Amino acid sequence: MYALGKGNRREVELEDCWPHKDYLVLKLKGVDSINDAEAFLLCELQIPRAERAQLEPGAAYISDMVGCEVLDHGRRVGTVTDVQFGAGEAPLLVVRGIGAEDAPENAREHLLPLAEAFLEGGAAGIDVANKQIRMRLPEGLLEINAPLTPEEKEAQRKANQEEP
Repeated sequence: MYALGKGNRREVELEDCWPHKDYLVLKLKGVDSINDAEAFLLCELQIPRAERAQLEPGAAYISDMVGCEVLDHGRRVGTVTDVQFGAGEAPLLVVRGIGAEDAPENAREHLLPLAEAFLEGGAAGIDVANKQIRMRLPEGLLEINAPLTPEEKEAQRKANQEEP
């Protein structure tokens, strides 16, 4: 396993782990005090693919979802670039809209809740082997959720200037 943080990456060995409240406490080999552990604050732990635990059916690793194409009712929406947590019950897929490869400045970014209710066929909608996430999003979600294009921002700015 590797710890990545503060601009460096180093190999670490997991010695033990146990649940505490809503978290897991990790005991790393050679880290024997709170002061030693503070060096790992806000670090990202990386586990080589060959050492990852087998997941239950319907679950997926975040790293496997990044790069997946998102389809809504069969229509291509874009590609997952990240997954965000903390905005509610469901994590949010950060999806770079179609056209990003040709004109990144015009591509929209969507934040889509990764809720089982929105997945086509439930958890089976996540198909990491084929790099696809098939969804059935509520009508209008993509339009409401999307940030303004540069043209829309300019039109909004002009409209605000014209108000008395």
